[in-house]
Amino acid sequence: MDDTLATDTAQTALPPAPGADQYRSLDFADTVATLPAGQSYDLLATPGSAMHWLAAHDLTTPDVQLYEVCAQRMRALRAHVRALFAARVDSTTPPEDSLRAVNEALTAVPTAPLLAWDGAQGLRRIQAHPTDRAVNHALATLAADAADLLTGPDAGILAACGSAPCDRFLMRTHGRRHWCSTRCGDRARAARAYARRSVASD
Repeated sequence: MDDTLATDTAQTALPPAPGADQYRSLDFADTVATLPAGQSYDLLATPGSAMHWLAAHDLTTPDVQLYEVCAQRMRALRAHVRALFAARVDSTTPPEDSLRAVNEALTAVPTAPLLAWDGAQGLRRIQAHPTDRAVNHALATLAADAADLLTGPDAGILAACGSAPCDRFLMRTHGRRHWCSTRCGDRARAARAYARRSVASD
């Protein structure tokens, strides 16, 4: 995907769903979506677009270069997070491989700041973020965020968008809201109105 296509993809993307400002893992899960008329988008489709998403969410710095293997790892974890979210929404047993993948991401990096020494500053605690492990740290942060969401007080308001074919997730923060965006809500209301008119004309 070239820069122009990546820009077009970002412009096609729906705005962040309710709750994405609280949980980066929710926004991460929603980086791929199905749209009407056979359309879709993937904000992690290339190393460049994946890097842009990570930097925009303060998960790394823009100067870190991502490779396709890194973008693939991000897409793989996203699929597992989505599977866990779907299981929570549907009240089904979560897939074992998805639990394992999230736990592997959680334990891939040290969580506690390390103890370091240098002549100028003496002993101090540092969070090790070597460039070659930047993606590990980002994935660990997203996995921890997903685990917090799935086990915390907001788990009960995690929902799937109710406007087919959209397959994004949202937090149902405003009463009975069932849609991830105004666009999806408008489409669902239009479909209901059309169905009512069709029944009335029969």
